[in-house]
This record gives sequence, C-alpha cells and structure tokens, in this order.
Amino acid sequence: MSTKHLELQAEAPAKLVVERVSKWFRTPRAQVKALDDINLSIAEGEFVCLVGPSGCGKTTLLDIMAGLTKADEGRVLCDGDAVETPGRHRLVMFQEPALFPWLDAFGNVMFGLKRKPDLSDAERRDIADYHLRLVGLEKFKNAYVHELSGGMKQRVALARALAPDPQVLLMDEPFAALDAMTREQLYGDIQDIWHKRKKTIVFVTHDVREAACLGDRVFLMSPSPGRVREEFTVPLARSRDINSPELAAIAQRITLALRNHLVLSREAAE
Repeated sequence: MSTKHLELQAEAPAKLVVERVSKWFRTPRAQVKALDDINLSIAEGEFVCLVGPSGCGKTTLLDIMAGLTKADEGRVLCDGDAVETPGRHRLVMFQEPALFPWLDAFGNVMFGLKRKPDLSDAERRDIADYHLRLVGLEKFKNAYVHELSGGMKQRVALARALAPDPQVLLMDEPFAALDAMTREQLYGDIQDIWHKRKKTIVFVTHDVREAACLGDRVFLMSPSPGRVREEFTVPLARSRDINSPELAAIAQRITLALRNHLVLSREAAE
C-alpha cells in the first residue's frame, strides 16, 4: 500500500469510533481498572492492529467494540450508532476456531449464513463455495474438523466469518496457537483477502512483528490500567513480508516504545 493510499484512507469517514472508554472489573476484594480513557477512530476499510502485553486490555476493548461487554464509561460508535449489543455487521473471530465437529467445512460456513434469511438455499451454497475458494479450501469442503490441520481450521473460521458479509471483522489473536510457518502463510492470505474484500478489520495481537505486518496503523497499549500509548503508521506496500528488513525496522521501533512505556508504568506503580 502506498503512502498516498494511506493518506486517502485516513480521510475516509470513521467506521468505528471509541470515545473515552473506561472499564473496571470488580471482585469481592478489589476493583481493577482494565481500560482508562481509550479514544480511537478507525476508517472504513482500514486494517488496524492493537498490540501490547498480556493484561493491557486488548481483548476487553475488542469485546466492547463487538458489543459483548459494556463499557463503564464512554461509548463505541459504528457508523454513528452506539454499539450496545452484538450485531450482524460486526463479527468476531477468536483465537480458537470454534468449529462444529459434526459439520464438514462447507456446513460450518453455511451455518454462518443462517442469519441471512433473505437468501435462498442456492444463494447460500454459492456464497459458501465462494468463501471456501477465497481461503483456498475448495478441495476440502467435505472434510470434517478432525481431518483439518490447525491452519485449515482457522481458514474455515475465517470463511465462516466473512460469508455473512460483515462490515467490521474483529479478530482476537486468531493465529496465536499456530506454528510459525502456518502463521506466515496466513499473513499473506489475510492481506490478500482484505485487499479483495476491503473490510474494516481490528486485529488484536501481542506479537509486534505480526502487528507491523498486517496493520495500516498499529496502536500500542500498555497495562495497569490499559491505555493507548502511541500510534504507528506502517507505510509499506502490500503484500508485506514479515521477514523483510523494512518491516523489522518498524517492529523494532514499536518494541522499543513498548519497553519504555512498561518501564514508566512500573516506576509509576512503585
């Protein structure tokens, strides 16, 4: 992606807006602030990554964007409307593929289309076939979950998430459990799919190189409480090679910033 394209994208209308979101988790003994005054604006068709260590509130923020969790303060807007509950225009892809073992790959993708009652059975089948081709699994459409590798399962989960044509795809560390070689292959696949479908994607990860490889912008978060500390633009053309020197340099900048913020957070807590 060119720098010019990034500039045009930045001028696009906001698809998701996070306004002053804070969240506490309450226990019988304590009250822990998980998120503190989070503000984000994500353009339509933008690929954004949230990166940070465990406990910085990345998944909590994603759940609030999805409508799965309510913020204690602030709000999230999607196309100007307040996000209060889950909606069919915002779909979540989790770390575990959560496929139905009694269905084959085709059946799992078809299941994701049940919320589209306006479609005929023939239309659903065509859409399921298209998305299995999109993720490179057309030859495995009749394979059951136990017959698929970890990477294949995530491809089926991705096809199932894309098939209902959501406007926003929220991805919570979907590649974390996969081996390095499979992850690198999926990095190329998800970039190609994003280029074809132009979905707004918010991708949560603790892997800085993964964030730099995938995101148009990377938001760096730090814990205790979770805050957005810095924003990084990634002005590299796609499809990006996670092993390229240019990407490694950007990832190093983000890593150094993360280390600095963690040191400052520890010093503030002492």
